[in-house]
Amino acid sequence: MLLTKCLPLICLSLLTLCTGRPLYPLPGQGTKSFKLQTSRPYNIAHRGSNGEIPEETAAAYLRAIEEGTDFIETDILSSKDGVLICFHDVILDQTTNVASLKEFADRKRTYEVQGFNITGFYTFDFTLKELKTLRTNQRYSFRDQQYNGKYPIITFEEFIAIARDAPRVVGIYPEIKNPVLMNQHVKWPGGKRFEDKVVETLKKYGYGGAYLSKKWLRKPLFIQSFAPTSLVYISDLIDSPKVLLIDDVTMPTQDTNQTYAEITSDTYFSYIKQYVVGIGPWKDTIVPVTSNYMQAPTDLVKRAHAHNLQVHPYTYRNENTYLHFNFSQDPYNEYEYWINVIGVDGLFTDFTGSLHNYQEWTSPLTDTSKSPRHLLGQIASLVLPYSKA
Repeated sequence: MLLTKCLPLICLSLLTLCTGRPLYPLPGQGTKSFKLQTSRPYNIAHRGSNGEIPEETAAAYLRAIEEGTDFIETDILSSKDGVLICFHDVILDQTTNVASLKEFADRKRTYEVQGFNITGFYTFDFTLKELKTLRTNQRYSFRDQQYNGKYPIITFEEFIAIARDAPRVVGIYPEIKNPVLMNQHVKWPGGKRFEDKVVETLKKYGYGGAYLSKKWLRKPLFIQSFAPTSLVYISDLIDSPKVLLIDDVTMPTQDTNQTYAEITSDTYFSYIKQYVVGIGPWKDTIVPVTSNYMQAPTDLVKRAHAHNLQVHPYTYRNENTYLHFNFSQDPYNEYEYWINVIGVDGLFTDFTGSLHNYQEWTSPLTDTSKSPRHLLGQIASLVLPYSKA
């Protein structure tokens, strides 16, 4: 009888022994005793755990940390008064309640954004104080809507605090978003640029250091942008690793007017690798898709690796809307393919917990303390006290 009562406790102990990494406490609990893992592809929480909670909110980032992410990712934009905020779209319409607030009805504007005239409520037409009165919403209607209207927009500094206060080392992965537009509409004292403000903020909190250096490992950071000139510009300001984002190959960049097909050529890789450690391609540029079926992979990953560039594709999502038919509606099959067949070095995912689970379940027990013989010995020691009951 005693053995039966204790079996749940024994099973829980065995689960803890057999996992690749310990289960992490919520942020703010315990001490920061876990290092960043660098032995397998990075789990990058795309705008936080936004498959569950509205993107770019404190709650989404805290959830991603709880679920085991390696890096929390954010998009950096600016308010009218020059404060850096975490927000993806240059307009507020789709993921906030701005359109329902009468006091802001006259703020709607039309600006040219990367060759297109877009009408909406732009972040840089609102002060930070005004932006803080807004509440965020889930982007996609097929995701959980229960958190709509609950969370405010956060600043870049608040985002950094979330990572720094985590109970283990959690990296940050900010994107310098739409720098051409930001520099057109926001003016900082002393003629400083948007990029200058991003780097100043990072340095203020002690970020810096070359990839895998001791300084970097204490506060891991990748800086990303779709604008190659921004990455080249900040290379003289901070030595942290940078990643060039890659859009649909037919699209032009916002700053050089080259297509992304041009900037994924070997000639361009030879140039840009002086400034970046990797590329972040849309995954359909690596493996083209026709009628929701994946076709033969391109040589993009192979060529990037030949130039010693990491590859961190985006975005991995669990929903059937985004899972190609090849994976039989199974996100774990998708992770298996991209990690073990394509060989990527990091993955931007909306569902951090799913990627973490996959990597834990498939991690080899390389530590001798986790060898089968050792585990059997631990099992025996747990059961022995109750075998005589």
